[in-house]
Amino acid sequence: MSEIIKFTGQPILSQILNLISSSLINKAVRKHQSNRYYKKLPVRIHLISLLYGVFSYCNGLRELCEGMLACEGKLVHLGFDKAPARSTLSDANSKRSFLVFETIYTELLQQYHSFISDSRLRGLSIRNLKIIDSSTIQLCSANCFVA
Repeated sequence: MSEIIKFTGQPILSQILNLISSSLINKAVRKHQSNRYYKKLPVRIHLISLLYGVFSYCNGLRELCEGMLACEGKLVHLGFDKAPARSTLSDANSKRSFLVFETIYTELLQQYHSFISDSRLRGLSIRNLKIIDSSTIQLCSANCFVA
């Protein structure tokens, strides 16, 4: 990050996307062949949509898509022709491999690790990670209620 980038007047999402190079995204896409079956939603647009949802505090795809539709005219600076449909985002979320996003994340972490505070790097252990699964578990079989 030796070059000086002036961010005045740019939205936060646009500023962050300026730090993610297209070559980094393209390299991850080629490595995992992530655009192979997704003609309407390339990885770059998928990534921008997900980041928009994070920075807008969206709780679901419906809220994310409606928010993007509301400011559709302002999305041109992000490279959008139009906001992606909810079904398209849903399909991409369920079928596209997470590995492409993992690769982008690790490359960004390696590239900008010197700018991240040391206190953040100490807590990057997954030992304390807790995952909540909401699937239903049957506690008794059908024979459990036989009298």
